[in-house]
Amino acid sequence: MLFIGSSSAQLSTNFYDKSCPKVLSTVKSAVESVVAKEKRMGASLLRLHFHDCFVQGCDGSILLDDTSSFTGEKTALPNNNSVRGFNVVDNIKSKVEAVCPGVVSCADILAIAARDSVVTLGGPSWKVKLGRRDSKSASLSAANSGVIPPPTSTLNNLINRFQARGLSAKDMVVLSGAHTIGQARCTLFRARIYNESNIDTSFARTRQGMCPRTVGSGDNNLAPLDVQTPNNFDNSYYKNLINKKGLLHSDQILYNGGSTDSLIESYSKSPNSFNSDFAAAMIKMGDISPLTGSSGEIRKNCRRPN
Repeated sequence: MLFIGSSSAQLSTNFYDKSCPKVLSTVKSAVESVVAKEKRMGASLLRLHFHDCFVQGCDGSILLDDTSSFTGEKTALPNNNSVRGFNVVDNIKSKVEAVCPGVVSCADILAIAARDSVVTLGGPSWKVKLGRRDSKSASLSAANSGVIPPPTSTLNNLINRFQARGLSAKDMVVLSGAHTIGQARCTLFRARIYNESNIDTSFARTRQGMCPRTVGSGDNNLAPLDVQTPNNFDNSYYKNLINKKGLLHSDQILYNGGSTDSLIESYSKSPNSFNSDFAAAMIKMGDISPLTGSSGEIRKNCRRPN
């Protein structure tokens, strides 16, 4: 019997060198062009990979559309009205299909696009391990089960959810640094800006200006997760937490007198260690339960099984 984790050993950075040598340059130019038009899309593509990997592993399951006989993960609580960029993935997939039809999985496209998004916004690069195959199914119940930690999470819940996926508390803190880019909806941070005390008062007041206390009013108004450099991938996120300017409860809880405070302080002072640890944690996350070999398939259309 194979050990559970052995499938990740089948992923390799040179998986498509012969079968699709142009895949990396094709994805890169597509990502660069879409992020140039809308900076936020870089964060959205990175988040797609994360939300994919935490449910069933990195298998492209998040991309499957609902049909009359099947409900995918898109309407799950952590994803609904929140996860975006599916049309961008379709566009990248069609460009990849044009250079090598039927070869590259949608799951691998997500992994490459996540890396290229980070690099395009000024963050670190890493060699993406490839060779994942696409699932033929998705799981609404798994996506709704809390495996993706909600923005209301306690520190223990965050640590436990990441540990359940083979990621350490340190990996969790460094991957949370992805919130140096992207935006969140008012509905996700309303409770924090009105009710919590570990928040800078002027920061809270500014956020209240576009996120009224009344539920239903301004729910979809957006605010940057990183108030300083929302479109640059850097270590400002950690500096914000030290200044009590974390937007989400699950951000600020990382620096609130608990076990992760020292990591936050260290990353706030050292952009280099943040960059190298982030790259390492992304490689580790990409190794979560991939389908390889004869499992799964290479979808022709990322939205539906073949």
